[in-house]
Amino acid sequence: MKPFEKPFEKPFDKKDLRPRRLVCLVGFMGSGKSTVARLLARQVGWHYVDLDKQIAESAGLSISEIFERLGEPAFRKIEREQLARAVGESVALHKPRILSLGGGTTAQPDNVSLLRENGAVLIWLHCSVDVLLPRCARITNRPLFRDEASFRRLYDERLPSYELADHRVESNIEPLRVVESILALGIFPKVTA
Repeated sequence: MKPFEKPFEKPFDKKDLRPRRLVCLVGFMGSGKSTVARLLARQVGWHYVDLDKQIAESAGLSISEIFERLGEPAFRKIEREQLARAVGESVALHKPRILSLGGGTTAQPDNVSLLRENGAVLIWLHCSVDVLLPRCARITNRPLFRDEASFRRLYDERLPSYELADHRVESNIEPLRVVESILALGIFPKVTA
């Protein structure tokens, strides 16, 4: 099997040379999306947006509080609104952005459609569940982390949505090395690793 035959490793299409203005980091909780997005944005000089932070600010509640008080359906509605806002601002202002998405954002097909329609590049920060589990067990503000069995089940449920990403980068290494791996993809004009 050739490497590009996997859904997340697509061959480079020479016809698609349009400048990318929106790069989104996707992956399961604990994969390093926020940290890597912040470092990557600094490296390439783009604006950085953390979708979970935007959601919390717009609701005036933490992510955990939104889940506890309003439930997951309300969270997903706010998430969709804030994603549309971030994408809309990027398009309207012509300012390129690195967007760190929540772990379940791309599990919602409407969100993926919105991103695709606006030319977003999706980069999956891949990390095995066995690496993620101890990382997340130490963090108390993860609303969907209940126990190991539900954690593994949720990971398995979301895996197909992550595999739809344009690129896969291993994130079980130092965040700066993850940034180097992303830069090596060649999706940022005039930026090299």
